[in-house]
Amino acid sequence: MSSSQQPFRLAVIGSGPAGVYAAETLLRSKQVKNGDLEVSIDLFDRMPTPFGLIRYGVAPDHPRIKGIITALHRILGRGDIRFLGDIEFGTDLTAEELRTHYDAVIFATGALQDADLDIPGIELAGSHGAADFVAWYDGNPDYPRTWELDAESVAVIGNGNVALDVSRVLSKSADELLRTEIPSNVYEGLQAANTTDVHIFGRRGPAQTKFSPLEARELAHPRGLQVVMDPRDLEQITEAEWETIKADKRTDQVVRNFSGWLEEQQRREAAGEEPTDKHGGPVSRRLHMHFWHRPVEVLGEDGRVTGMRFERTRLDAEGRVEGTGEFVDYELGAVYRAVGYHGSELPGIPYDAERGVIHNVAGRVTDTEGTLVPGLYANGWIKRGPVGLIGATKSDAIETIASLLEDIESGTLTPAPERDEDAILHLLEDKGVPFTTWDGWMALDEHEKALGAAAVDADDEPRARVKVVEREEMVRVAREGMSTPANA
Repeated sequence: MSSSQQPFRLAVIGSGPAGVYAAETLLRSKQVKNGDLEVSIDLFDRMPTPFGLIRYGVAPDHPRIKGIITALHRILGRGDIRFLGDIEFGTDLTAEELRTHYDAVIFATGALQDADLDIPGIELAGSHGAADFVAWYDGNPDYPRTWELDAESVAVIGNGNVALDVSRVLSKSADELLRTEIPSNVYEGLQAANTTDVHIFGRRGPAQTKFSPLEARELAHPRGLQVVMDPRDLEQITEAEWETIKADKRTDQVVRNFSGWLEEQQRREAAGEEPTDKHGGPVSRRLHMHFWHRPVEVLGEDGRVTGMRFERTRLDAEGRVEGTGEFVDYELGAVYRAVGYHGSELPGIPYDAERGVIHNVAGRVTDTEGTLVPGLYANGWIKRGPVGLIGATKSDAIETIASLLEDIESGTLTPAPERDEDAILHLLEDKGVPFTTWDGWMALDEHEKALGAAAVDADDEPRARVKVVEREEMVRVAREGMSTPANA
């Protein structure tokens, strides 16, 4: 591009992995690295903090997954992507305003709602969406500070990693979680919980779970916890299916965990030994694994959950799940559905309500008739639906950015002749939107670390961090640490 031409201005809505990877993919493209294209990128988020799903959607006792923040932090800390937080798309900034100030917009807002489980009784008190529970224990400022944990026996419906996260938090002692960054209100809630038995239910068998091997192994790690297997669930696997299991490394590792737990359970039962946790200690809580269970109805009395009915299932000749006609009831005090997420509609952006995604082709936003909407793009779960691990958003970003670069090269997108990069800041200030910046996040980051250093875990060791929950407090700390003119 000529020296007199303006940089290509890009807005990215959402600062989780999908948003950061999209921005980074553009910056690492050969067109930018060779100097053929100059870009200016602003990354917006409705939270005062960056990192999206990693901060508010991943269990706090997952340091390996949380470690992705280190990579995202390194990218945003370079200074070639500007972070602007505490800005609600559609309210604080409209699509029209973004189109005025940017040459293109990428939506990377993820999927925050729970997918529906359409069975009788799902609306009863004590029936929860897993996403709401995750938001509570991750300290999302937009959710209540308390959570009802009176039930002794609870069900988690689902066979993915979110179901494992929820089950692990419900079955782990609060003192073990105190080593993490959980807020004080979450620790207090879990410390007072009455939970003794957590039941995980899946429609398919052990080989069809979506668990990662690491997360499956971690289920048995908490102190005081016994994993309880039903022999029928593994006996239902045929010899041919075992051969298929062994041929897939991930599946083999996951199923070996289950069979190992069952073998140890049966050995102890045959020897008349009392169960112990993985560390040889006494058992105070149990985690029951149930496969081949299709949810039929949530049972209740006086408007509250009292149990759940399932139909036993099997695979037919084509590998599809079918009912066996055998129904089983379980007494339960609470139910958590972890059957998937669903993306939310964005004001003025074409939306597929059934799939919970923005209408798009290869990341290019289209209207409901399939006509391209110039300058609008999508990435991550809001583009393809809530499937795949976090790393899959990188390949998503490659496709979306390839589409954007093709549109620039074809002349479909061209930089506006004159734009002031700080005009968006002045617009927000004129509208009275108290946004936050990267400097503000760095101040909040240090503040949370200081809170951790001043606190101790159950072993009287300083904690690495204590997460601030109140949005007003986050904004206050962040804005006090911001440099001008952003907080002028």
